[in-house]
Amino acid sequence: MQSRLFILMLITAITGAILPIQAGINAKLGKVSGGAVMAAFISFLVGTVFLAAYLLLTRKHTIQWNGIQSAPLWLFAGGIIGAFYVAIITFIIPTLGTALTFALIIAGQLLAAMVIDHYGWLGMSVQEISAGRIIGAILLIAGVILIRKY
Repeated sequence: MQSRLFILMLITAITGAILPIQAGINAKLGKVSGGAVMAAFISFLVGTVFLAAYLLLTRKHTIQWNGIQSAPLWLFAGGIIGAFYVAIITFIIPTLGTALTFALIIAGQLLAAMVIDHYGWLGMSVQEISAGRIIGAILLIAGVILIRKY
């Protein structure tokens, strides 16, 4: 169990490490394609083509039409949120730089995640905000301030 947890944590860290690379690539793409929104569109288009090819080649996944048809509309907001995120990051990163941009993103993610966990929103298990979590968030915000200052 511990080795599985370690592998999942490692994969998560690697996934986090590729996000600044994606943002930098998209920022460059924005400069040559007509702006941040165009770069985000191209990024999502390429990602959609890649996922479609994967689904067609593996044939491991089938669409659950009944589940999709009965899903509340708000479940489809992830695509809008993803497009907004990629477009904003593509626009902001050339000005703020990679480290400050992602320090702020991580701080925002952590604060939102703590609230979601505390209330069990989106079907998550409840993880109440504790003194340790608050101290961790404060340290992260202090890190943002230090990155901005230096």
